Amino acid sequence: MCTRTLWLNSGQGIIAGRNMDWAQSLGTNLWILPAGAQRKGIEKDPNPLSWNSRFASLVATAYDLATVDGLNEKGLAAHILWLAESEFGDRDTSVPGVSISLWAQYFLDQFSTVAECVASIGDHPFQVRPQSDPVSGRWSTVHLALDDATGDSAIIEYIDGAVKVHHSRDYTVMTNSPPFDEQLTHLAQYQGFGGQKPLPGTTEAADRFVRASYYLERLPAADSPERAYAALLSVMRNAAQPFGVADPARPHISMTIWRTLIDLQRRIYAFESSFSPDIVWVSLDKMDLSKPQKLDLSQKGLVGNVGKLFTEAPPFTFMSA
Repeated sequence: MCTRTLWLNSGQGIIAGRNMDWAQSLGTNLWILPAGAQRKGIEKDPNPLSWNSRFASLVATAYDLATVDGLNEKGLAAHILWLAESEFGDRDTSVPGVSISLWAQYFLDQFSTVAECVASIGDHPFQVRPQSDPVSGRWSTVHLALDDATGDSAIIEYIDGAVKVHHSRDYTVMTNSPPFDEQLTHLAQYQGFGGQKPLPGTTEAADRFVRASYYLERLPAADSPERAYAALLSVMRNAAQPFGVADPARPHISMTIWRTLIDLQRRIYAFESSFSPDIVWVSLDKMDLSKPQKLDLSQKGLVGNVGKLFTEAPPFTFMSA
């Protein structure tokens, strides 16, 4: 479930796209989270990862309990996607721990570039702790993508209890199973990437990885930001999952419930619900980032620039592992 792309050659700067595929509503809202907030990675843990937020961010939530997508004021973006093979291992209290709900938020709070994020993982290691979905009860087996305004990219996974970091500007596509290194091996079998197989057409994650890679490489440079946004959205929609009932034989396949598009250099964050024909967007540079604010996405009639529709609200409480 889910697809993320990063377009480096748009002619209009660095743009990221992301589909959120899930079996039911996540009750997603958009939030402005200001700098200066104190965070604790896990409640009731002997060694939680603790920090004060250095940067403000705009985030999309799951149930207003977790950050699953977002952009900070420096142009760093984070995206949580499903990975069935994720294995976080037993808790090792010799290193600080952080709940999955805060994994993306930690990087948005603390860093301005992907390179800084990757360096911090080596210099100040911590352990991510899984959680279960509060509605479905499914265990949160996920991985994380990071991208920034320079076009840098990293994919972070926990496999067999160990963190694996894939860091390169070349890593512009991410979906789900199998793990990222196996996705790259799979991609090499197809025409245009070194192999002879024709472009695949199923909604399986490995096939979406190939299709998104293929179409992303073939997007022509755009002559305006608006044209660039539309072009990348065309790729994201090609990788989207249509509405449909759950298939017991394919438990990790779900419909696309929303998508985001992020202009990392202009710091514009756009959101499109699959249940609405309209797109909304926010220019982070034009927002008051000094106080927590919320945009309730369940409101009717939301369309266009919704920056003025955010209202001040107490910040949500992150779910603890």
